[in-house]
Amino acid sequence: MPAEITRVVSIVPSLTESIAFTHRSLLVGATDWCTHPWDLDVTRVRGTKNPDVEQIVRLRPDVVVANAEENRAADLDALRAHGIAVWVTTPATVEESLGSLERMLSAITGSTPQWLGQAREVWSTPYDGPRRRAVIPIWRRPWMALGRDTFAGDVLRRLGIDNVFAQSAQRYPRIDLDALPAYDVVVLPDEPYAFSPGDGPEAFSQPAICVSGRHLTWYGPSLVQARAVLADQLSGRTG
Repeated sequence: MPAEITRVVSIVPSLTESIAFTHRSLLVGATDWCTHPWDLDVTRVRGTKNPDVEQIVRLRPDVVVANAEENRAADLDALRAHGIAVWVTTPATVEESLGSLERMLSAITGSTPQWLGQAREVWSTPYDGPRRRAVIPIWRRPWMALGRDTFAGDVLRRLGIDNVFAQSAQRYPRIDLDALPAYDVVVLPDEPYAFSPGDGPEAFSQPAICVSGRHLTWYGPSLVQARAVLADQLSGRTG
């Protein structure tokens, strides 16, 4: 990492939001999918899976922030080959995400934001209500679901939802809808696949609940609201 950081490119939407809410002036580039904050005015560098490496190089960032799961190793290696420092996050739990964000933001912005402490407080209380077994699809054509060791799976576990594929050999296994384990509910986030009341629930025999993909899968400032938003959605109190 450079001794002084004044220019950052983020190729992960949740990390873009985290830096923007902490020290917005550092951001000079972000992906087309970086939609929060909505008024972020920086150069766009295509997507998480196909970033424009040459465009990023032209932005002369001191560091690029990435995620081992969302971004391709080949693109990160290409950035390093141009002499650019790349900070890669890999959290698989809420606790890991909070620690990862603290390390990244302290190193890049020189401070720990107030929202990070608020997120820690929000998620510090254990869940003690009834539990449900769930299938949590993240794609269709082909059908894929959350498997082992995922951040979103840990978020749901902390809200009383136990992933029936938590012991899968894969993190995102393909699933056969005609051979599912016993489950009580289906949880359908609206990203990465845009599941909706009219696209997804009809494929399952058990009730399906549509939830906010951003609050389920992003780790950053959204964690402050995520517990309440998801709890309401999972209870059926909101959309």
